[in-house]
Amino acid sequence: MLGDDAELTAAVLAAQDGGEDAFRTVYRAVHPRLLGYVRTLVGEPDAEDVASEAWLQIARDLQRFSGDADRFRGWAARIARNRALDHIRMRGRRPAVGGDESELAGEPGESDTADEAMEALATGRTMRLIAQLPQDQAEAVVLRVVVGLDAKTAARTLGKRPGAVRTAAHRGLKRLAELLGPDAGQYGLDAVPPQRAAREEATTAVGVTHSHRWTQRDM
Repeated sequence: MLGDDAELTAAVLAAQDGGEDAFRTVYRAVHPRLLGYVRTLVGEPDAEDVASEAWLQIARDLQRFSGDADRFRGWAARIARNRALDHIRMRGRRPAVGGDESELAGEPGESDTADEAMEALATGRTMRLIAQLPQDQAEAVVLRVVVGLDAKTAARTLGKRPGAVRTAAHRGLKRLAELLGPDAGQYGLDAVPPQRAAREEATTAVGVTHSHRWTQRDM
């Protein structure tokens, strides 16, 4: 994910105009964290294949997309989620095993450690721990902290209310801190981010008439 949302927005627009380099930029910016999200849904062995299917659909449907970087990340995550759920239905299972969340009803902490947690959650160890969370918490944590969606965009992706997504993310991060134990401070998870209100999304509809079919090789 690019640090500058304006740069990612520009790359998406250029890709819609048929720019191959721009599409590669979009792919490289979004793919690592999108792949992390897919891993929480289908597990490591199948994640690359499912993510590839998602990118083929993203490439195919790119002309239909309108919006900025935030909307693109949410749109891509929704496509990836649908492909993952199709895969799970075909296999008849979800690999990750959830836990008991009854002890996670506490109020959010005062400090905001989302930036530190973002880097921590990119590690292989922590992503494996995320897979042990209940599915709603795992998805909320990855979408909000790893993919970088705000609560409103994550809620659209999951078909839930923003408040439910904030609560699930808070509970998931609290459980991760417990699983990490003494290491939680080093990973920035000794305090849990507060439930922040979703920021307003300012998006501009973009009409594009050019079309270009992308393949996985283009990425």
